[in-house]
Amino acid sequence: MTGPLIDVGAHAPDPQRLGAYFALMEAVSLLQHHIEQQLRAEGGLSSVQFQVLTRLAAAEGRLTMTALADGVVYSRSGLTYQAGLLEKAGLITRGPSPDDERATLVTITEKGVALVNGVLPGHIQVVQRLLFEPLSDGDLRRLGDVMTRVRDHMRAQPPRSAAPRKRRAGGSGSAS
Repeated sequence: MTGPLIDVGAHAPDPQRLGAYFALMEAVSLLQHHIEQQLRAEGGLSSVQFQVLTRLAAAEGRLTMTALADGVVYSRSGLTYQAGLLEKAGLITRGPSPDDERATLVTITEKGVALVNGVLPGHIQVVQRLLFEPLSDGDLRRLGDVMTRVRDHMRAQPPRSAAPRKRRAGGSGSAS
């Protein structure tokens, strides 16, 4: 067989961009794998559950489900499922928001704070060893600047929670 196996035609990115993209994806996957292992071993948590708990802790203990979904970049239904697991474990509580009757307020419990404080040192060690150790101070500044710019560019789009919900086939037949 001769020639490329995948034909992207005129949309082919230049090799430098393609290389950077694949290196980023591989590094993120490797880091995520090690983080998942550490969180499971030390706290019985998934990385999404850890993100939920740390976002709550950083936000003085409470956020709406919508703010959490936007912050952890997770689907509404997926977050509802994860919140149910965390609530069952006694790590969070959920209830109506006093400010908005349509919103659900999520609050981290003392047990949730204790768990975060228990797994955080190991989490920091994994990130330090795998991500920061090979970087110089200048590399770290540049990486922070670049990733902040990329994140801000991506976040300029409407949040996922603001996207209209897709109707299921065979649903209510009403037209919008």
